[in-house]
Amino acid sequence: MHGGRGRPNALTVLAWAEHLLFVLLAAVAAARLGIGPAGPGRTALGALAAVALLGWYAGGAALARRSGRTWAGPAWLGGLVVLWAAAMPLSSDFVWLAFPLFFLCMHLLPLRWALPSVAVITGAAVVGYGASVGFSVAGVLGPAIGAGVAVVMSAVYQTLQRESERRRLLLAELVETQAQLAATERQAGRLAERERLAREIHDTVAQGLSSIVLLLRAAEGEQGEDVRRHVRTASATARQALDETRRVVRALAPAALDGRPLTDALRRLAEDAREGAGLDAEFTVDGEPCALPTGVEVALLRVAQGALANTVAHAGARRVRMALAFQPDAVTMDVADDGRGFDAAAVEAGRGRAAETAGTGFGLRAMRGRLAEVGGELVVESAPGEGTAVAARIPLDAASGGAS
Repeated sequence: MHGGRGRPNALTVLAWAEHLLFVLLAAVAAARLGIGPAGPGRTALGALAAVALLGWYAGGAALARRSGRTWAGPAWLGGLVVLWAAAMPLSSDFVWLAFPLFFLCMHLLPLRWALPSVAVITGAAVVGYGASVGFSVAGVLGPAIGAGVAVVMSAVYQTLQRESERRRLLLAELVETQAQLAATERQAGRLAERERLAREIHDTVAQGLSSIVLLLRAAEGEQGEDVRRHVRTASATARQALDETRRVVRALAPAALDGRPLTDALRRLAEDAREGAGLDAEFTVDGEPCALPTGVEVALLRVAQGALANTVAHAGARRVRMALAFQPDAVTMDVADDGRGFDAAAVEAGRGRAAETAGTGFGLRAMRGRLAEVGGELVVESAPGEGTAVAARIPLDAASGGAS
């Protein structure tokens, strides 16, 4: 009657204990009647009463459980109490079936009906037992104590049920929260990957195409060997952009770092700026170079590439200085030019004429994001007419934990 799928073992044991108690008490009452001094007729009636009680208990419990109607349980209990009351005159041993009936009242009826019903059954048990064997203190205390124990145990039982339901709801909420968290993490992963790809495309394809456009535009006003020089440089830039794009697709390191130290890659970057854009570009190294994780080297190289691309495309500069410094507690990369400068805050926010003149500002945001991934930071200092300085700094403790 009270067992259920998913119910904790303790509650299931209590429910089956009630069933077993009812069956044992009914069987004992019928058996004692058969071995007692009662005549054959009384014995047969007692056996019939026991069978009726057990049949009603088993069949009625199954029907009440399947019906799903709120009145089915109380109606089944009412029929059981009537049969019990009819069996008591046959044998005083049937009186002790009151004990499981107490539990059933507490489980099937609202509290305002359960307690009065327990009291009525207790009175009936006292009267029935007294009518059979005579009234006594034990005959009164026995049913009364049994009723008290049943009420207390039912309260404990119901407390366990409520706690079980609370834990079930908490578990369901936890599972739902975990599912939502997993979905959020997947979405965050997709957004992070989209941002990473946007940075890679900006640092490779977009910068390469921008350089090619500038070189071809410069070639339009040139003649002879100058035109061929610009075209050759544009072709080399296109090949480099193609190599970078292929490596982005394969998630490999930048082509400039393919088997080369970071210092060599940056020095080659300065040479390309001199040869391709005609800039007075200089690269210097301060301190003793040390091994850095690939992710850190990629971040520093991308910062240098992005800063140089902005210088060539937007600054109108004549000179640019790149400096890589290995300090005791950090590695830094500085790129400074003598160009027209800009309002850095406006460019990063994408506002006003400064943003239109200097570009979209995505390059600066991409640099910050790339450095943040390896524990670094970016500082941009610029003002109209005063050139631009881009400074990247990565603490060595963060660099040692950077992606390899």
